[in-house]
Amino acid sequence: MKSNTFLKIMNRSRILLVFTVIIMLCNCSNKIEKSVDAKEEHKKPNIIFILTDDQRWDALGYAGNPLAYTPEMDKLAKEGVFFKNAIATTPICAASRASIISGLQERTHNYSFTTGDIKDEYMRNAYPRLLKNAGYYTGFYGKFGVKYNHLDSLYNVYENYDLRYDRKDRTSYYYKTLGKDTVHLTRYTGEKAIEFIKEAPTDKPFSLQLSFSAPHASDNTVEQYFWDEEYDHVLKNTTVPDGQTALNIVPGADISEDEYYDRLPQRVKDGFNRLRWHWRYDTPEKYQHSVKGYYRMIAGVDNEISKIRKELEAKGIADNTIIVFMGDNGLFLGERQLAGKWLMYDNSLKVPLIIYDPRNKTHKDIDAVALNIDVPFTILDFAGVQAPASWHGKSLKPFMDSENFDVKRDTILIEHLWDKKEIPPSEGVRTKDWKYFRYVDDKSIEELYNIQEDPKEIYNLVNDEKSQEVLTNLRAKTEKLIVKYKDPYALNLSNETFKNNMFSWKISNNTQKQTAYQILVSSSKENCDKNIGDVWNSGKVESETQDAITYNGKELDATKTYFWKVRVYDELNRTGSYAGALKLSIKKN
Repeated sequence: MKSNTFLKIMNRSRILLVFTVIIMLCNCSNKIEKSVDAKEEHKKPNIIFILTDDQRWDALGYAGNPLAYTPEMDKLAKEGVFFKNAIATTPICAASRASIISGLQERTHNYSFTTGDIKDEYMRNAYPRLLKNAGYYTGFYGKFGVKYNHLDSLYNVYENYDLRYDRKDRTSYYYKTLGKDTVHLTRYTGEKAIEFIKEAPTDKPFSLQLSFSAPHASDNTVEQYFWDEEYDHVLKNTTVPDGQTALNIVPGADISEDEYYDRLPQRVKDGFNRLRWHWRYDTPEKYQHSVKGYYRMIAGVDNEISKIRKELEAKGIADNTIIVFMGDNGLFLGERQLAGKWLMYDNSLKVPLIIYDPRNKTHKDIDAVALNIDVPFTILDFAGVQAPASWHGKSLKPFMDSENFDVKRDTILIEHLWDKKEIPPSEGVRTKDWKYFRYVDDKSIEELYNIQEDPKEIYNLVNDEKSQEVLTNLRAKTEKLIVKYKDPYALNLSNETFKNNMFSWKISNNTQKQTAYQILVSSSKENCDKNIGDVWNSGKVESETQDAITYNGKELDATKTYFWKVRVYDELNRTGSYAGALKLSIKKN
C-alpha cells in the first residue's frame, strides 16, 4: 500500500516537473520572440519632421538666394533630396497644416481659421496617431495650428504653442522661459527638441514633429519681425534690392512695379494682401527691416537645426534618423506690391521640401511636383506603416530608392477656400507646364499662365486665342477635381424652391445642422454658374431657417428670367458648395 502511494507521488512529481519545464521553455521562447520583435522595431528609423511658418521655396541658400543664410538647411539639401517644385495645395497655415496631419485636400477636410474643430472623422487617420499605434514614440512641439482637443491620442509627449498675436511688441515672440531666461520662441522649440531626443526611449523608434512659428511676422506689432541679436550679422552690411531697381537679381524681389499691381483684380487690391504690404514694405525703411528680419528669423531656425543634429550625433542615432524639412506655405515679399500669401501665384504656393535619409547618401534635385499632402504618406512609408486608402497624397520615398521613379501626377488641385471677405477665395489647377485659377466668388475672373515659359506668371493668357484649348481643358479638370475631393460630410440640399417671393430648401443630412446660408440671384444662368449675384447677394446670414426666406433685392421684372442658388454652413461653420443654378419663377399679375 505504501509502495503504491509512493509511486503515485513520484509520478505526480514527474508530471509537475515536465509541466514546469514546458512553461519555462514557453516563457523563454516568448522572451526571445519579444527580444527579436524589439530589435526589429528598433531597426526602424527615427523620423524628425520640421515645419516652418511662411518660409517660401527660395528662402534657402541652396536655392540660389544670396539673401538667405541657411548653412544647415543647405547641408541637408546637399546630402539629401531637394524638391524644386514642392507645393502647398492650400497656401495658408491652418488649412495646410490640417492637410498635412490628415493627408487630405482642403476641399475635403474643409478646415480653416473660422471653422470649429477639424472633424474627428478626418483625425482618426492622422499620421502621428498611426505612427503611435504602430509602436513609435511620438512627440510634438510648437504650432499645431489646427483646433483639435485630443492631441494626447496623437503624441506621447507634446506642447502646443505659437507666437502671441494678442501682444503688440517683442513679447509676441519672447514669452517662453528656459530656466530663468526668457527666450525667443525659436530657441525654445529647439531646446524642447533636444530634451525630447535625450529622453526618448532607446527600445523603440521615435517620431518628432517640430513646428517653428518663425519666420511668421508678428502681425499686430509695428516692427512685424523679431529675432535674436546673434543673427544681426545676417545682411548687416547689405542693402536688399527691391523690384523696381533689381529685376531678375534677387528671387522674390521682382515684378513690384506699378504695372504688375495694376493688373490685379480689384478684390485683391482691396484685400489683406495689399493691407499687409503697407505694414511691411511700403517705404524703403520698412522694406529693408522686414526682409532682413524675415531672413534673420530663418537663420535662427537654421541654427536650431544644427544643434538638433549635433544632439543626434551625441546620442549615436544620427545614422538612423530621417529628417524631413518643409515650409507650410509660401509668402509674398513685395511682388506685385503684395504681402501675405493666400493667392494662387507660386510666390505663396511653393515651399521648400528636403528629405534627408542618412542611410541613403545619394543626393538628388527633383523636378517633379511634390505636395504637402505627400509628406504624411512619405513618413509612414519610411516607418513601414500602411497609409490609409482615403489619403490624397503619394509617397516620395521611391525618389530616394530609384533613379527613374515617376510619381505619375498630371494635374493637382490648388485652392484657398477660407470664407473671409478681405481674402478672396480662389481655386484652380497646376500641371507641369500650366496653371489655371479663378476666384470662387466671381468665376469670371480667371488667370492662365504657361509656367514653363513664364515662371513669374506675368502674362495672363486667358484671352490669348492660341491658348483657348488649354483653358477649356484646365477648366474641365478643375471641375473634375472639385467633385473628386468633395467633403463627404458636407450638408446636401434638396427641394430648393422660390414661391411667393420666398426661398426654401431642405437639408438631407439629418446628423448635422445648418447654421447660416447665402443666396445669390443672377440675371443669367452664366452669371449664376460663375457665382455672380448681380441681382441680389444676401451675404452670409447666420440662421438655421430653411423655409420662407424673403427676397430682399431690387424689384424683379416679370418679363425676364432669373436664376438663383444657395449654399449653407454647417455646425462647424464650414462653408458648403453652392447648389446648382435654378430658374427663378415670377408670377405675373
